[in-house]
Amino acid sequence: MDVTESYGFWIVVFLSLWKSSLGQIVYSVSEEVNKGTISAQELETSMFQIMPMQSAKYFDVNVKTGSLFVKDRIDREELCGSNQKCALNLEALAQNPHRLYRLEIIIIDMNDNAPFFPDSTYILNVTEIANEGDRFPLPTAKDSDVGSNSLKDYNLSSNEYFSIDVHSGQKSMLAELVLQKALDREKQAVIHLILTAIDGGKPPKSGTLNVVVNVMDVNDNKPIFSKPLYKVKVKENTPIGTKLVSVSASDLDEGINSEIQYSFHGNTDEINLFNIHFNSGEIVVQGQIDYEEHPAIELRVQARDKGVPPKSTHCKVLIEVVDENDNVPEIVTTPLLEMVDGPLDRESASLYNITITAADEGTPSLSSITVITLHISDVNDNAPHFSAPIINAFLRENGQAGGLMTKVSADDSDTGENAELSYSLLDSSSSSVPITTLININSLSGEIFSLQSFNHEETKRFQFQVMATDSGVPPLSSNATVNVFILDENDNSPVILPSYSEPGSFNSENIPYSAEAGYFVAKIRAVDADSGYNALLSYHLTEPKGTNLFRIGSSTGEIKTKRRMSDNDLKTHPLLITVSDNGEPSLSATMSMDVVVVESLDDIKTSFREVPVKEESFSDLNLYLLIAIVSVSVIFLLSLVGLIAVKCYRTDSSFSRYSAPVISTHPDGSWSFSKSTQQYDVCFSSDTIKSDVVVFPSPFPPADAELISINGEDTFTRTQTLPTAKVRSLGIFVE
Repeated sequence: MDVTESYGFWIVVFLSLWKSSLGQIVYSVSEEVNKGTISAQELETSMFQIMPMQSAKYFDVNVKTGSLFVKDRIDREELCGSNQKCALNLEALAQNPHRLYRLEIIIIDMNDNAPFFPDSTYILNVTEIANEGDRFPLPTAKDSDVGSNSLKDYNLSSNEYFSIDVHSGQKSMLAELVLQKALDREKQAVIHLILTAIDGGKPPKSGTLNVVVNVMDVNDNKPIFSKPLYKVKVKENTPIGTKLVSVSASDLDEGINSEIQYSFHGNTDEINLFNIHFNSGEIVVQGQIDYEEHPAIELRVQARDKGVPPKSTHCKVLIEVVDENDNVPEIVTTPLLEMVDGPLDRESASLYNITITAADEGTPSLSSITVITLHISDVNDNAPHFSAPIINAFLRENGQAGGLMTKVSADDSDTGENAELSYSLLDSSSSSVPITTLININSLSGEIFSLQSFNHEETKRFQFQVMATDSGVPPLSSNATVNVFILDENDNSPVILPSYSEPGSFNSENIPYSAEAGYFVAKIRAVDADSGYNALLSYHLTEPKGTNLFRIGSSTGEIKTKRRMSDNDLKTHPLLITVSDNGEPSLSATMSMDVVVVESLDDIKTSFREVPVKEESFSDLNLYLLIAIVSVSVIFLLSLVGLIAVKCYRTDSSFSRYSAPVISTHPDGSWSFSKSTQQYDVCFSSDTIKSDVVVFPSPFPPADAELISINGEDTFTRTQTLPTAKVRSLGIFVE
């Protein structure tokens, strides 16, 4: 019968006997007993067999004796673990009679296991600032045995810092370290303890644990310098990068709490001359050391750890700077008036450069040279001065008010405010009209503006003074005379003088039929209030078409016949005479005249112009001329004396419409007529029966001169220049 069949058989037997008889027998056996140990003898007579099952491997029955014995090693901890009760259940089948028994075999624990810890060493980190009474849990020991053989107590090795406190629980025992004394890492950084776990067996077994207590550092110590004061000497001008000294500090703490960094403490200029390595504490030169600036230098160095919070300490470093002859003498000047050994004139020399040399007695000797620039301060010792004492300005008549007349400018040799000038107008005591009503001056620029329009025919020239004043204290000033000449404009038309210009008169002249060519018919006189070329008049004649009998002198205004009369000529010839000036544009005046041809000279009214004149004969006219010349000479002398007297009495005048004339005679029989600004030459004409005086300015040719004449009726006429000839009659008017 194989095992399967046998096992099936027993199942059948078991099922058949289950109801017939059930009984339970309890046995006990100690664990770890030797094999073959008899466990029970009550079944010797019953003859039973152990039913196949898991627990059957530990027991068997002696078929001869019927005893139950241990067949294999029994380990309670392997079978039941930490359970307090450990039992193995067996089923046995009796054969005579057949009956099934249930066997419960209780395994009795033996103290065959010592307590043990999971690890052999336990490391505990405790900060050194832990308080007395602080508790630190320890690892729990294990014991595989149960009951009285299990873990019962803990013991701690003897030490001065910790004790042990044991707590019993339902399933385990807990132990804690209790701090009895304050820790100090700097005195003892590591504490070694032995924790012993003891069970209740007899004899007891135990297990141990090495407890290593690391006292954790806190930053409770500040760094300490090797000495509180460092002294060193150094020469001035020591090269940059030169090492001077190294400072050193230590810290009783450990780790980051003992790592030290060095730095300068404070904020002084001397600190910038040096540099300290933050890790090594080495101090080196990083600037220019100058004995003259810093003969001794005190530095404060800080050593600071990296703890949290950090702690620091300080020391002093005294640096004595050794002098070197590296400075040239310094020249300091103090301004004193006693530097001056003579009068100073800023306008001649505005500054002086003075060279001074100073040398020391060092080895080698050093010297310095300085140049003192002495600037001469200005005083207001120079009055303003104009470029010329008399300034001539020219202004066109009829100009718009407010126009720029001229600009005056003065210089001042001084500087600054002493040379800042202002301009003003001076009123003359002899002036009837205030100058400020006529003109205005810009006090800063010296520009002179007109305040009204001027008429050359009324005012040909006026004079005033300009004063330039500086801003010095006291102010100085100077004057300049300004002559303003009003330039003529062609604003006046020619005017035909009487008798041909009398209102309501009919102009008519008679000539004989027998008149030869060149016969004098009439003379037209005209005057122009303008001056110069604007008053230079020309005469033009217009006849009926086809007549061509008369001509007129373009500069004299004399009308003469061109030819003899013919029977075909008209008896009455209407003439149109035009007088034009030389201005731009030209202005003119016209008149009409009828020339009537008569048969006989008896019909012609006797006229002064009919008197024949011989140039070679000394007539009454020549006598009159001589008398007139003498009279004019006397008048000239008297005028000259009067002019000198007036000049001595009054040297200048603000306004001068007309200046005193000066008349001079010449060997050729001509006169010179002079005014303050113009000179005229005078000559006489005798080619007509009229009396004329020719006056023209000397700078111009005679063709451009002015003609002043006096007719028999004492009427003044200004005409154009006549050809120079001998004089038959004279009339003079000097304006």
